[in-house]
Amino acid sequence: MPPRPGGEAWVERAGRRRHYTLSVALPGSILNNAQSLELRTYLAGQIARACAIFCVDEIIVFDEHGEDVKTVEGDFEGIGRKGKACVQLARILQYLECPQYLRKSFFPKHEDLQFAGLLNPLDSPHHMRVDEDSQYREGVVLDRPTKPGRGSFVNCGMRKEVQIDRQLNPGLRVTVRLEEPQKPEAKVRKGTVVSSHHPRTVSGLYWGYSVRLASCLSAVFSECPFKEGYDLSIGTSERGSSVDQATLPSFRHALVVFGGLEGLEAGVDVDPNLEVTDPSVLFDFYLNTCPSQGSRTIRTEEALLISLSALRPHIDEAVKTPSNS
Repeated sequence: MPPRPGGEAWVERAGRRRHYTLSVALPGSILNNAQSLELRTYLAGQIARACAIFCVDEIIVFDEHGEDVKTVEGDFEGIGRKGKACVQLARILQYLECPQYLRKSFFPKHEDLQFAGLLNPLDSPHHMRVDEDSQYREGVVLDRPTKPGRGSFVNCGMRKEVQIDRQLNPGLRVTVRLEEPQKPEAKVRKGTVVSSHHPRTVSGLYWGYSVRLASCLSAVFSECPFKEGYDLSIGTSERGSSVDQATLPSFRHALVVFGGLEGLEAGVDVDPNLEVTDPSVLFDFYLNTCPSQGSRTIRTEEALLISLSALRPHIDEAVKTPSNS
């Protein structure tokens, strides 16, 4: 089996525990700019790839039209229906983040995913090959009887099933820390269920992103999954100050927000919870990540790559402080 691209970088990062998180928020309406389901799917794939490359931990898809959509459950109602772009983008992002061997368990056939199989894979550290050796694996709890006092069986995409340390409901996605096999001839491997954050915080491994739907721009902040909220927020705009002069403070949970075709102003205008008209007051930093751009517009999928690339050295510098070690 040929070595996986970037493997050396993973080995280098493993051992450097990462306690901070990086979140990205963007409007689902960017899919409305694509003329077909194939193009919408490819656009979603570009977003997923960019976020995986820069180790984004959370993607928030917000509705800048104010529709109240919070779940990807439900049936496809056709391209171009108002409010459905957010759901479609979130569903494709979730599909791509899921390891290939688990997708049949969590993603039934759906119109939104018709062309998702053609997209470039994320090839993240948690997307394992069947014979690949790793301390951690993602798995799905199987509906199989177990002896009293024994844990459930989990499919972790290996040739052998894994028996975990506790009983869990079938169909649940879990992160498993594998034990070293004591007997190579054993029919099952042994493992312990850990938090999905465990590979990042303990072993320094990037372990994919979560996807959250927000009904409006303000909900991106108010429904933050972290108890202490985002302690660093960055808005991106051509009307912001240059990223080159920015010095970011130390942080635990950073959020970078992108606008759609009409910028962040569109999301501010329709948000019933916001009384401001200038989006810059919502953020700790309001940055132009591509000064002197040569095109009138920068598409959101382009802005994502440009901004995360421009911010990376600033983020690396900010997290060197002892408070984040």
